[in-house]
Amino acid sequence: MARVRLSVAERREELLRAAVEQIEARGVAAVRIADVAAALGVSNALVLYHFSTKEKLVAAAFTYAAEADLAHLRRLLGRRTTALRRLRAAVRWYAPTGQAKGWRLWIEGWAAGLREPALREVAGALDQQWKAALAQVIAEGTKAGEFPCEDPVAAAWRLTAFLDGLAVQMTSYAGSLSRAAMLEWADAALVRELGLPPEEAPASAAPRPGPTDPGGA
Repeated sequence: MARVRLSVAERREELLRAAVEQIEARGVAAVRIADVAAALGVSNALVLYHFSTKEKLVAAAFTYAAEADLAHLRRLLGRRTTALRRLRAAVRWYAPTGQAKGWRLWIEGWAAGLREPALREVAGALDQQWKAALAQVIAEGTKAGEFPCEDPVAAAWRLTAFLDGLAVQMTSYAGSLSRAAMLEWADAALVRELGLPPEEAPASAAPRPGPTDPGGA
């Protein structure tokens, strides 16, 4: 059966989705142009036409996946409610469960970025956007008098560093910490960073909103 003719933009997106799936399944080091081509039933030459090297394909796929998560984060942080509620929703979504494909992709990106400058630059820029989005809402809440956080930027850095560390543990050692405990720790970390009294932490962890799998970090 003949394949449907796609526009350049549609073809690139199809290739990026396939690349994300292959990276999640095989890892950055093992994935090949041929794996992406085979997944779609196209030639290696077609993949190379759109992305001239494997390194460029991987960097573009990582950006594609991470920007989907960033868009979801911004939707959570842009809701018409208090800064505290927006931050709690974002932290509970961002916090890892050990099953999220998005976290596996981020961890792959961090590891590969140690050896691949292009991917390191992409991952670093995206990471800065995560921190900036959280810091902005923390600053809004501080200005509105919701909580007494003295340094929103530092708070965002410490909070994301804590959650990133949890992600590595939960993804690498599945089952080492219960989902309920992990969410409780994430809530407690947010309370500490905002300068709220301990009693402000929720009594129990609320359900985590569904991930935007490109995958989510």
